Amino acid sequence: MSIPSISTKDAAVKLNISEQSIRTLLRDGILAGQQIGKTWIVSTASVEKYKKKKMNENPVDRKRENSVHTGVKALSFFSGAMGLDLGFEKAGIEISLACEVDKRCRQTILANRPDIGLIGDITLYSASDILDYAGIPEGNIDIILGGPPCQAFSTAGQRKSFNDERGNVFLTYIDLILQLRPKYAVIENVRGLLSAPLNHRPHAKRGDKNAPLETDEKPGGALTYILHKLRQGGYSFSFNLYNTANYGVPQIRERVVIICSRDGDKVPYLNPTHSDDSNYGLPNWRTLRDAIHALDDSKAEYIDFPEKRRVYYRMLKEGQYWKHLPIDLQKEALGKSFYSGGGKTGFLRRLGWEKPSCTLVTHPAMPATDICHPDDDRPLSIQEYKRIQQFPDDWIVCGSLVEQYRQIGNAVPVGFGEAIGKAILSHMQGNAIHPPKNFPFSRYKSTDDIAWEQRVSQDVATRDLFSLLDVA
Repeated sequence: MSIPSISTKDAAVKLNISEQSIRTLLRDGILAGQQIGKTWIVSTASVEKYKKKKMNENPVDRKRENSVHTGVKALSFFSGAMGLDLGFEKAGIEISLACEVDKRCRQTILANRPDIGLIGDITLYSASDILDYAGIPEGNIDIILGGPPCQAFSTAGQRKSFNDERGNVFLTYIDLILQLRPKYAVIENVRGLLSAPLNHRPHAKRGDKNAPLETDEKPGGALTYILHKLRQGGYSFSFNLYNTANYGVPQIRERVVIICSRDGDKVPYLNPTHSDDSNYGLPNWRTLRDAIHALDDSKAEYIDFPEKRRVYYRMLKEGQYWKHLPIDLQKEALGKSFYSGGGKTGFLRRLGWEKPSCTLVTHPAMPATDICHPDDDRPLSIQEYKRIQQFPDDWIVCGSLVEQYRQIGNAVPVGFGEAIGKAILSHMQGNAIHPPKNFPFSRYKSTDDIAWEQRVSQDVATRDLFSLLDVA
């Protein structure tokens, strides 16, 4: 009885490595197979066993394999599933190094970019270590890009700011920018960064019965501190809160982007390509239908809703959510949450075809963050997540379905990353493009660097904070 086997070429495809690597594994006895003349055949069972083993391994750090760098060179930190990086690549920028601690993300990075340099915990590497792994001589970095962990600043969390370990990683990232001194640096983060204090006081310890907030507990202190460090390091900067739908992304997603420039000349705000306001002469926002209508539903991979939740989804049409149910069913569906504060817009949310998607979350089937397909009684699939975040259909995302949702949901949409990359390239080439006057970058006002700094500088407490930071 013959043992099921495949060619080295098919084994290489299954394992996403080269045929030469397959032959090496065969010669070393790691894969089982047989050589017939000059041709190897590989045991299918050994390939599956090796694949399963590799799926549970955390890839080791590795230096960039290709020592030749062409064009504009960039280093990526907090790379995740590489959404921001892919956008920069589409703009024409070469990513030489990725930095990521999450095992599944590291697997995803190497599955798609096997030649890239890869490092882990940002706090464990010196500037010279990083250059070595990237294969770039000192002084030759064009761009550093990254979105430090946002939970320390998110309004949905405890907002511990720099007292949170993740907040301290943010400061490490700033320090590395100042040590490596790239021509440009990008800092991407959540809207909460605009209001996060330098030190967070729990809400239970605020109010009339408690002492007034100290200077470093006032809103805006964290960003003030970051900007102070950048200025001291000789960098100019511009920032704004951007809705990614204005950049061709079929998704409402608002993120702060700070672009730093070493030469002191500020990079203009990102030039929009789409708008929901016809007065700007731009194409309309891309819709969910634009993104996912052509996908084959028979190949959809998704985590399902429990049956008790599907009962309510069968009563909701596309674009509706829990408030469109009769009042008695609203109370039944939401339980105790019905009586809690807030808009509760994440409950029982069925998307509409003719609008952009809502912000993708890391799990579309949790009770308070449901994201349901417009017609089918199921969450959005992995394939639909990838389309909405603008990943290529063939982009490999490693891990279980839950881990794939998390990686894709946390990513920067590729089209938005491309817009950031293009803005930097235009500025680098002396051809900076300015957006239309008074363009509404997001639904919030006074979120650009000029208006934001004017607003916070009028606060006496913030002026006191400047003295704490030794700002001249």
